[in-house]
Amino acid sequence: MDPLQFLVPLGWLSAVGPVLPYAIFVMTVANLATRHLAHKRHVEQGQDADSVEAYTPHVFTNVGLVLLSFLFILDSPVSGTILSVLVLAMFIADFFELEARNVEARNDMEIEAPKSSIAASLVVLVWSSYYALFFVIEGFWNQFVVA
Repeated sequence: MDPLQFLVPLGWLSAVGPVLPYAIFVMTVANLATRHLAHKRHVEQGQDADSVEAYTPHVFTNVGLVLLSFLFILDSPVSGTILSVLVLAMFIADFFELEARNVEARNDMEIEAPKSSIAASLVVLVWSSYYALFFVIEGFWNQFVVA
């Protein structure tokens, strides 16, 4: 008996659960791509105006990662919690980096790259690739790591 079966109907999760690591990995790669495009757009906006706006596709990938990581908690509680903490740290870093870009644009400073959110998204990429691409290193891993 699953302890959450009375709170959340988990029947559909058995079909979706095995695909979640791959969806999170794809969304993380898309997030890195939209982060690059958002930075290019912020540089252009910073040269033309006194503020920068959030890049909608990047906001979509951020929210998608948060939702997918919360779903991953239901499928794999420990791994999902670790991933959710990392994704939420990236989400918060993105928020503060956007505000920092606004300050730079208002003060006619050079728009810098969002270093902390890039670092956080790379940590999320490493963690999500471990779950999605474990089959690549599984044989090597099982030779040296005793579970």
